[in-house]
Amino acid sequence: MEDSNQTSLRGFVLLGLSNILYLQVICFIVFLIMYMITLSANVLLVIVVRTNSKLHTPMYFFLTNLSIIDICFSSTIVPKILINTLSKDRSISLVGCALQMYFHMSFGAAECIILATMAYDRFAAICRPLHYQTIINKKMCACLASMSWGVGFGGASIHTTLTFQLPFCKSHHVNHFFCEMPPFFALSCKDTRTNEIVMYVAAVLIIMYAFFLTLISYIQIIFTILKIHSSKGRQKAFSTCSSHLTVVSLYYGTTIFMYLKPRSAYSPEIGKIMSILYTVVTPMLNPIIYSMRNSDVKDSIKIRLSKKSNY
Repeated sequence: MEDSNQTSLRGFVLLGLSNILYLQVICFIVFLIMYMITLSANVLLVIVVRTNSKLHTPMYFFLTNLSIIDICFSSTIVPKILINTLSKDRSISLVGCALQMYFHMSFGAAECIILATMAYDRFAAICRPLHYQTIINKKMCACLASMSWGVGFGGASIHTTLTFQLPFCKSHHVNHFFCEMPPFFALSCKDTRTNEIVMYVAAVLIIMYAFFLTLISYIQIIFTILKIHSSKGRQKAFSTCSSHLTVVSLYYGTTIFMYLKPRSAYSPEIGKIMSILYTVVTPMLNPIIYSMRNSDVKDSIKIRLSKKSNY
């Protein structure tokens, strides 16, 4: 218990991605570029939607929520990665680690639900167009968005509290690049079965439920698309759906791997790769896949740029 108290006092050391200098430099450059793209693309989307009254629709309301989540989600992880990649001191305080874990889990769960909500919105718009205004009204939009944020922050508080009640007496060196639950279970000298059960139950209720709701929505959308007589219209719709499904599958697939994989089968190196995909890559891809390919958004950006150039 004395070792546990000492570990708690001095915090933790994040071992990061690599100790080889040239790989550290490459990682730093790649993560910095991806982070800048994530911030600029998501901020641009939020500004465009806010300033164009034509985009004040449920779809863009949910996209704005997704962009805000992605900005916060990425900012919770990437700045610390950038600092630790080139720094000799990779320590993080106990409070700093707990806060990082809490916000990472909050935004991660919120993203799961908002992606499912967006899929349901598209299902209602494409498959139930006559009833769309009734199904997805302003009150429903507010409720669905609030639920995404509420479930995320509520669930994260439970997981973070349970995790940091564990005694970390084996080591204070975390074989990861940020404070995430699975690697911390290996540091505890106490049985973590209760923590793992709570994590699995939450993963099934949030990640798997959101994934199946998203999948069912897109299956219904695809069946409706097949009824389109125009081959050009079908091709365009399939292209949009396939790109959406690709990025959604990437996010859900990697989170399912991280939080539903048995501890005995957990590999730190594979875990790092999976974490990079859902914490760094998908927040960068989301605005590009969901928005920048959209003609309404592209037209709005062109109008804004042309107005600025005229000044």
